[in-house]
Amino acid sequence: MSKLSRQLAIKDIIAAGDISNQDDLRRELKRKGFTVTQATLSRDLHELGVIRTSTKDGSKYVLHTAEPRSDIRILSGREIISIDSNETLIVIVTLPGCANAVAQYIDTQHYDGILGTVAGDDTILVLPKKVKEISLILKYLRKLLLE
Repeated sequence: MSKLSRQLAIKDIIAAGDISNQDDLRRELKRKGFTVTQATLSRDLHELGVIRTSTKDGSKYVLHTAEPRSDIRILSGREIISIDSNETLIVIVTLPGCANAVAQYIDTQHYDGILGTVAGDDTILVLPKKVKEISLILKYLRKLLLE
């Protein structure tokens, strides 16, 4: 079965019920005829924008609805304390608890010069594909997140 049909099944399962962990989701997928590894399932959840949230009844997966880009930019700009670099890396400092959301937003932009991000609680490490392009990436990030 195709990746698209598997991801559609994931969306249906999450929308229909209270799935609180990947094991439960894998069991539901198996009932629908999809056998997936944990790694594949993690990638699918990331690509679909599925997040795990706390409810009064416990944690569950939900489909994250994308906000308009301008709203995210305004929110991200308020969360960012600084964007700085050295010769090899870029570090973004955010308000406490905000780094994951900002890093995910950066990742969803698929900027060719960025290899990826690593987020802690209030710090994001931005990994450039080419060190010589750090100044271009800094300019891009400042425009994306602060303007």
